[in-house]
Amino acid sequence: MPAYVTLGTNDPAASHAFYDAVLATIGWSTQSDFPGGWRAYSEAGRSDVFKFWVCPPFDGGPASVGNGTMLALPARSRAEVDAFYAAAMALGAMDEGAPGIRTLYSPTWYAAYLRDPAGNKLAVVYEGTP
Repeated sequence: MPAYVTLGTNDPAASHAFYDAVLATIGWSTQSDFPGGWRAYSEAGRSDVFKFWVCPPFDGGPASVGNGTMLALPARSRAEVDAFYAAAMALGAMDEGAPGIRTLYSPTWYAAYLRDPAGNKLAVVYEGTP
């Protein structure tokens, strides 16, 4: 089974609408849906690669944001980082760092940081020449 990560939400419909739109900017789409508001996303909707789930917590309690938790998603270009960030901001994300070079990590590390409408921290990253 490919590796996965889960992000919690208290409003699956709103979170799925957000991720359906922003992930399309980097070539990701829905991989599968399960009852109860569970949706998995992966690159091109493939089942044999890393995926992440957006869903209510399994224990039935409220979703909360993990301190120090962040999901970083790969982009294929700086333009994809910019498009992801712009789509996310238009859909209610909270800015945690606009697209740009982060020389702390690498002279070619181009990334944007944000929080989805549920408060989960995300990064979208391209490391390479423009």
